[in-house]
Amino acid sequence: MTNERAVVLLSGGLDSATAAAWGASNRFELYALTMDYHQRHRCELESARRVGESLRVSRHVVLEVDLGAFGGSSLTSRDLAVRRDIPLAEIGRSIPNTYVPARNTVFLSLALAYAETISAENIILGINAADYSGYPDCRPEYLDAFAKMAALATKAGVEGTLSLRFHAPLMTLGKREIIELGLSLGVDFSLTHTCYSPVGDGLSCGRCESCLLRLHGFHEAGIADPIAYSR
Repeated sequence: MTNERAVVLLSGGLDSATAAAWGASNRFELYALTMDYHQRHRCELESARRVGESLRVSRHVVLEVDLGAFGGSSLTSRDLAVRRDIPLAEIGRSIPNTYVPARNTVFLSLALAYAETISAENIILGINAADYSGYPDCRPEYLDAFAKMAALATKAGVEGTLSLRFHAPLMTLGKREIIELGLSLGVDFSLTHTCYSPVGDGLSCGRCESCLLRLHGFHEAGIADPIAYSR
């Protein structure tokens, strides 16, 4: 157990909410960082706020970084459609068009800057290599490489004033296991948002890869998903 400070990357989704709850259960003092990167599913920003409040984070920074200026992803460009109705067996076989170029590297770099500023030695994130949908920046070797870079690229790392540690407690878990862990930690999944292509006033589509993985996880866990879907 610890009372150390930790920056947690909080998107408002199922995974990041569970990772944040893991941090709270280990008695980290949480400083949440949420990115408004002009994503298609901007309703997740409100979910991140609600999750942060439920976990009583010490501070919650919502930072605007317009990755939509570059495009290159169906999450940041209206010119690309989010893939729907993909068979579960095909998810993760290739990198989907919901991949946002260098997104996790950008987010982790900003989390690193935040951590160094507030003298936090810990960064918590909800990346996952088991149900990772093919994203290259959700793998353990990626996180290991980033941690080595962080030690070389920061004043705190070079001077040894902080021993930076990156925590990815969901890295080896499947979606069912993540849901079960979250429930054991008291996560209210009704506060979260997962859909990449919401309809109407933020209603989850139930058809994008993110929705399909979430629904399959709840089905495997034998638990009803508490959020509403358009179908």
